[in-house]
Amino acid sequence: MDAKMLARLGAFVFVAVAAAAAAFELTRKGDRSPILSVGPSVAPSTEALRYQLSRCQQLGEAGTRDPACLRAWAESRRRFLTPAPPAIDRPQVR
Repeated sequence: MDAKMLARLGAFVFVAVAAAAAAFELTRKGDRSPILSVGPSVAPSTEALRYQLSRCQQLGEAGTRDPACLRAWAESRRRFLTPAPPAIDRPQVR
């Protein structure tokens, strides 16, 4: 078998497996819960901060003198610059 024929056979097998998997998934019956949201869930305090930062952006230069904007920017900096806790504590390998 030459290389072209082998490549064509591999492509055909891949497409056949993908089509079979798609058909199986579409015909599968079972618990199908509706998708509630596409993006990650956002905490209410994060939504409030986003709203406040958006409002401050619309204020323009006046936002630099607004106390609410100064607090929102400080909170945004704190969240951005705070290091995240380590995900997994692994023992050191020596």
